[in-house]
Amino acid sequence: MAPRIRILPENLTNKIAAGEVVERPASVAKELVENALDAGCREVVVEIEAGGRRLIRVTDDGCGMTREDGLMALERHATSKIVTDEDLFALSTLGFRGEALPSIASVSRFTLATRERGAIEGTEIYAEGGKIREVKACGMAEGTVITVRNLFFNTPARLKFMKSSETEAGHMGDLLTRLAISRPEIRFTYLNDGKTVFRALDGSLVNRVGALLGRTVAGALYPVEMTAEGITVRGLVARPDCSRSTAGHLFTYINGRFIKDRVVQHAILQAYRNFLARGRYPVVVLFIELPAGEVDVNVHPTKHEVRFRQQGIVHDLLCGAIEETLRLTPWLRQPAAPTAPSPAARLAAVQPAAGISEQRVAEVRELLANYRPTLLPERSPFLPPVSATRPAATGAPAGASVAEGVALPGYFSSLTVIGQFHAAYIICQDGADLVLIDQHAAHERVAFERLKGQFAAGTVESQGVLFPETLELSHRESAMAREHGGELARLGFDLEDFGGTTWIVKGIPRPLAGRDYLRLLRDTLEELQGIGKSRTVAEVIEDILTRIACHSVVRGEHSLSVSEIEALFRQMDATDFSTNCPHGRPVLQRITLGEIEKMFKRS
Repeated sequence: MAPRIRILPENLTNKIAAGEVVERPASVAKELVENALDAGCREVVVEIEAGGRRLIRVTDDGCGMTREDGLMALERHATSKIVTDEDLFALSTLGFRGEALPSIASVSRFTLATRERGAIEGTEIYAEGGKIREVKACGMAEGTVITVRNLFFNTPARLKFMKSSETEAGHMGDLLTRLAISRPEIRFTYLNDGKTVFRALDGSLVNRVGALLGRTVAGALYPVEMTAEGITVRGLVARPDCSRSTAGHLFTYINGRFIKDRVVQHAILQAYRNFLARGRYPVVVLFIELPAGEVDVNVHPTKHEVRFRQQGIVHDLLCGAIEETLRLTPWLRQPAAPTAPSPAARLAAVQPAAGISEQRVAEVRELLANYRPTLLPERSPFLPPVSATRPAATGAPAGASVAEGVALPGYFSSLTVIGQFHAAYIICQDGADLVLIDQHAAHERVAFERLKGQFAAGTVESQGVLFPETLELSHRESAMAREHGGELARLGFDLEDFGGTTWIVKGIPRPLAGRDYLRLLRDTLEELQGIGKSRTVAEVIEDILTRIACHSVVRGEHSLSVSEIEALFRQMDATDFSTNCPHGRPVLQRITLGEIEKMFKRS
């Protein structure tokens, strides 16, 4: 009887490996560019035609290879990156498996041209469908040029699943953007069908992000850096108003390698949880650096997913670093005012000009000598721009600094109140601009920050109910009440176990007085059931505090007196992150004079 189990031929195993490594043309470019970066290059040029189906060429000025190394690189599992078992768990390079080149060569017409530094000539190797057809000497610059033509020409089943040239070129652009951001010191050039898509010169991270993501995004980014437990988090995080509808602008790197990790993404979204509406994602460029032995990058063929040895520490450090940066960023908090030039300096700057009499110059000098300017703060970049007649507070984006001086009144208190609209929105004037404030969202943010402070200090202020109420719970709810009795007490709930699934409600959080606190208590017990599954205690507690804050403030239409509005504005000035409610909705919207004139067709 013939054996049913057999060893697969090499050409078939190469195609199987190609299926794991080569998903689309962008996958080919990823492997080749990562090899170029590992080779110590200073410049990478990527050229494609027909979305990469017809041509992918990657040129670098790295260390290059000898003839023998070039031939060996086309063998399965041939690599210069690892030698021992220990190396596999302490990787410091982007590529290491030794599968990329033979896998790519097995599904394309493949040319490798390479010249080692200091060598007289280079070597050119041509392979077709994984078979080496020609090896010859060639003249070329130091480095490596890999040309991949007719991708998937011998695997029509894979070829028919490729998207349009435009779609594949878009994936290629996204990939090269991620790689270029990871190495701002290296020059990147991307050409599509002979046209330059982008050329990123070497420079700082801020300049690289501005060149690839746009100056508007770069101007909204703030630097973050924190080190603890041997782990460093550094990079740039954006203002919440620069959010996106997808996670495509989460650029996260582990030891220089781009990754899409659930732990990292969760930590980022957790840090932004109170500033972004559900379904919105921030713009961040973050580099996490830790000892190579503390992270395993060999858990997925594309190496996008990783496994941390101390997952909780990485999560908390990343979340804390972003939160601290957002907290210290002066959203609406006035910074120090800049120092004005001295009268002597202004006098020295005034010189007689042609056609101006000496008497007139003397008058100007006298006026300048007696002039005492009023120091005005600049504008916070977390708010839309205002007219030049009335600057307000500013933050310090990446690369900027704030001068020393005296603090000034808060932004909200400086607004001129015009009135209310629909008893739900406060209408204000800021210079030549109209500012609309959602009073419910503003109250909600103030209440949430107060509750969060009370909880952190020990317990939310509680109030006893005049007539204790009996509450019948389900078995699961009753179990949650017993298990998390401490958290419920800190939240301001005073419950007594009456036996079975019956509980006596003796006290409630003070902000809920006069509200439907029994319904909120059931919602709280429901939230607590999520602890340990996919959510942490801190996450659940913050959601509960958000819910309490939302239920404790006035909803819908509610008229406010001028004194009540002024009191609210003073509270907003003393509140962190006052531009958004705890659910992430905006507190205020600005309409410029130009926008209003445009509505009425005025020039």
